[in-house]
Amino acid sequence: MNRRGPEIGLGRDAGKERMDEAGAVTQKGRKMTLADPVAAPVAAPVAAPVAAPVAAVIAVVRRGAEVLLVRRINPPDAGLWGFPGGRIEAGETLAEAALRELHEETGVSARAGAVIDALDVLDRDAGGRLRHHFILVAVACDWLAGEPLAADDASDAAWFRVADLHPDAPGFSRDVSALARRAAAP
Repeated sequence: MNRRGPEIGLGRDAGKERMDEAGAVTQKGRKMTLADPVAAPVAAPVAAPVAAPVAAVIAVVRRGAEVLLVRRINPPDAGLWGFPGGRIEAGETLAEAALRELHEETGVSARAGAVIDALDVLDRDAGGRLRHHFILVAVACDWLAGEPLAADDASDAAWFRVADLHPDAPGFSRDVSALARRAAAP
């Protein structure tokens, strides 16, 4: 992006289009219309642009010296152990979203506490193109009732001792160990 807005990059004068402050596409100082000729881009195929990051929560549930993890079914962390969570629905608070996702994925009930971190998850294809961008808000939760039973987009659910989680252990989503330790700290 430059001072005049992002480059649009389509048409016979590729790279000369700009977005003005009002969001209108301009070229050579004039507003473009649907009648303006537009040529197909010559570059290699590009993945559909990510419209905006997706806000989501993860429930970091503590029960004594353990935390609850689920094995994810869906990308970007399919097959890996991570915290229960998902997208925040319109009108939900962070705490409400964390508790809803926790219950949907495991059947467990908890009390939501403080936000302990926010993480960017950038999912890229083999060519490095961005497929998804999630902003995960980690909410510390204290277990109240229920034994975990995997449901929704989790294939398994289990309690893990925080002391047994290592930062470089394979099979876990990024930052699981660090978040578990942060949540377990007094």
